[in-house]
Amino acid sequence: MSSEKTATIGPLIEARDLRKSYGRVAGIFSGNGEGPRFTAVDGVSFGVSPGETFAIVGESGCGKTTLARMVLRLVEPDSGEVRFEGQDLRSLSGEGLRARRRQMQMIFQDPFASLNPRMRVGAIVAEPLAIHEPGLSSVERRERAVAMLKRVGLNEDAMKRYPHEFSGGQRQRVGIARALILRPRLVVADEPVSALDVSVGAQVMLLLQELQREFGLTYIFISHSLPVVAQVASRVAVMRGGRFVEVGDVEQVLHRPVDAYTKELLAAVPKLPRV
Repeated sequence: MSSEKTATIGPLIEARDLRKSYGRVAGIFSGNGEGPRFTAVDGVSFGVSPGETFAIVGESGCGKTTLARMVLRLVEPDSGEVRFEGQDLRSLSGEGLRARRRQMQMIFQDPFASLNPRMRVGAIVAEPLAIHEPGLSSVERRERAVAMLKRVGLNEDAMKRYPHEFSGGQRQRVGIARALILRPRLVVADEPVSALDVSVGAQVMLLLQELQREFGLTYIFISHSLPVVAQVASRVAVMRGGRFVEVGDVEQVLHRPVDAYTKELLAAVPKLPRV
């Protein structure tokens, strides 16, 4: 996609004043059994341009995963808007929502829990095609699944094996293949390397960057790791207590931070790579 076209069409995905809270269950002596509500996301707004990697970084429990799932309508917000190419996703249902959903996919944090242990890898990767492109023959689905598995570094033999037969890094590659089989435009990557050791995680990060260039992907990248964010992001938002406390270009936020909380996070990291 050319820079001229990107400049004219605006954000690919845009969130406006998103909010989400959950009820806390109180003790047995609290009357109706409902305690105060916990606010997971508190008035968050942002936009992500086509081809960009927008990172959301923060400690566990800050609301970043809830926010990511609201963007994809896996979690319904209490209020606010999510727009994909200007279209309000909350107004869609049925076939309209399914058509948009194929353009937005997610790579999950845990490669052990995100794959159905009872399904062979070939069926796992091809499943989105069966849902969104039912006109394809079984042979065509298989061919596309094989091609995508090869692109993420797994051979055709992987098709007939089960998830438990693979290492954590290989399972995450299966998850990436499943997310990309429909050639989405937006990928939300929720801590995609946090469950992997450092060397395997670095290989997966390089793969994600290669795939972004090859397929013209837009990433929303969720992480608690500032070094990982420094490696992949063009812009970054620092999240705390359900809110963004600082947003900007990755170079500015990670090397010339303004917010005190951002400075605290950076102080705990020995050294960040320059971008």
